[in-house]
Amino acid sequence: MRGEGVDIGGRRLRAVRAGPSEGGPLVVLECGAFGCAADWFVVQTLLAEQGVRSLAYDRAGLGYSDPGPDPRDARAIAADLEALVACVDPNSRLVLGGHSMAGLFLRSLAPRVRHRLDGLVLVDAVTPESSKHPAVAWMVGGFRLAMFGLDRVADLGVMQAWALVAGDRIGLPPEVSLEKRQIYASASHARTAAREVQQWPASAEQGRMQGPFDPDLPVAVVTAGAVPLPADLQALQNAPAVDSRAGWVDRVPGAQHASLLGPRFAHRVVRGFEHVLSVNPAG
Repeated sequence: MRGEGVDIGGRRLRAVRAGPSEGGPLVVLECGAFGCAADWFVVQTLLAEQGVRSLAYDRAGLGYSDPGPDPRDARAIAADLEALVACVDPNSRLVLGGHSMAGLFLRSLAPRVRHRLDGLVLVDAVTPESSKHPAVAWMVGGFRLAMFGLDRVADLGVMQAWALVAGDRIGLPPEVSLEKRQIYASASHARTAAREVQQWPASAEQGRMQGPFDPDLPVAVVTAGAVPLPADLQALQNAPAVDSRAGWVDRVPGAQHASLLGPRFAHRVVRGFEHVLSVNPAG
């Protein structure tokens, strides 16, 4: 296992740190649905080369982390990540990064750590508001229906063959790709990931109840440009940056939802972090 197990109060979460051991803000990275710390390997490597500290982790019940209590909604996930950061680094300034479904979780987390938060980077992330868009609602409905089925058959090993096909669409280096595929094939990982997706409407509603991010927070939105989106949906995705007084939007031509985190496009994600860090350079 790369990284370390961190006790957050009777259970452990796997955390993977990169970059200097101290100095400057800590970039905290949240993965999307069915993800794990490995998703952020390329981004963490590039950040470390620039002297930026970062932490990626496996949510409770995913990857190498112990299970957490149900329901696995945004409130539970935000509480876990707040506890993890408090254990690992209780004093540093923070920058949050989230991919895909993590956009829901960061909306619930940001108010909990606002006193030490310097900004956010949303990587092809959904927002609580975009979850009400008809196209997204239709997709989420089908996704949730499939996840109810997966929750019941995960122990039959159905994810093992699928992991060979779809376990790594990011394009990770071989050793990290193997780690991700092994995690993806795990029945316990699949069950928990399915239960997180089942909670999508609740997580989105919890985020909407928090309201938008503080407009004083720098926000970068980096989106995949390979598949065109309806203009109104793209506007909802970009809104956190547009509404920020220090916002930054980058739509990356040719990037797919997963490959945006991979070797070909990760430097564009890192530019988003560079923008946020430049607004508060002293951390």
